[in-house]
Amino acid sequence: VVIVSLTLSAILAFFIVPLTILFFIYLSNILLLIYQRNGEVKADPLSSVWDTARRAIASFWDIYARVWHGYELHGVENLPEGPGILVYYHGAIPVDYLYFMSRLFLWKKRLCLSVADHFVFRLPGLKLLLEVTGVMPGTRDECLIALKNGHLVSISPGGVREALFSDESYQLVWGNRKGFAQVALDAKVPIIPMYTQNIREGYRMFKERKFFRQLYESTRLPITPPYGGLPVKLRTYIGEPIPYDPNITTEELVEKVINWLYRCSCISRPVKATFSSLLFFQTKTAIQALISKHQTIPGSIWKALLERFDKRRK
Repeated sequence: VVIVSLTLSAILAFFIVPLTILFFIYLSNILLLIYQRNGEVKADPLSSVWDTARRAIASFWDIYARVWHGYELHGVENLPEGPGILVYYHGAIPVDYLYFMSRLFLWKKRLCLSVADHFVFRLPGLKLLLEVTGVMPGTRDECLIALKNGHLVSISPGGVREALFSDESYQLVWGNRKGFAQVALDAKVPIIPMYTQNIREGYRMFKERKFFRQLYESTRLPITPPYGGLPVKLRTYIGEPIPYDPNITTEELVEKVINWLYRCSCISRPVKATFSSLLFFQTKTAIQALISKHQTIPGSIWKALLERFDKRRK
């Protein structure tokens, strides 16, 4: 009995923090429902009427981020005043993105709309929270409308697949998902790369197995649960934007990007391609550069924990 109890306790410890995060997410939705009912709020979920509730929830997540992960956000000055597409690496649990959204709202009173996987909208009891925080399925038309209205729109091209099947090597699992690049071109907005140091050390997935990969590809559901939740140091870095220049032609833009990729040794020789493909490649390269600059590869849980006490980095 003692051995079984200790084994179950050890297993539970691996999952307790991820379960706690899920509990806090549902608690946030309950608080919004109470706010809505007590104030008889019927306004558009994205309107400023909800800012008081947003500030309360953002403050909670920001405190949690400071206490548990010593969270830091760097490069906010790289965000444009107007619309833009924020592209980021997807951890096993994107808790770093929750921290980013919360701090951005507290610092700038700015809402970043989020493109989420379709399974998120199947989760019961989260409808109001998703609406108030600006989470959307992310069709091309929805993204264009959001950008036209001056919003930042965030997307992780790797999505759930990257969450499940990337690892401490921090490989980007994007496949050929370059729709964000075409949306940026159509909306004529910059793309801003973003990455959070040690996110894979905080939360991990079990090593990829052929069975789990086939199961995901057939169901498109995240069957395997994340584990971990250690209080590692998390730092989010927002890179320099990849701008849209309206004063040059498409052909000049293509040549400009090819030359940029050639200079930074991303390609061995000039190539012919559509500009959306090159912009996709340039964005991917920019995020890989952030990872190379700020992340120990392979990631180390022990080093990530020790960074909580590294005052020189501050």
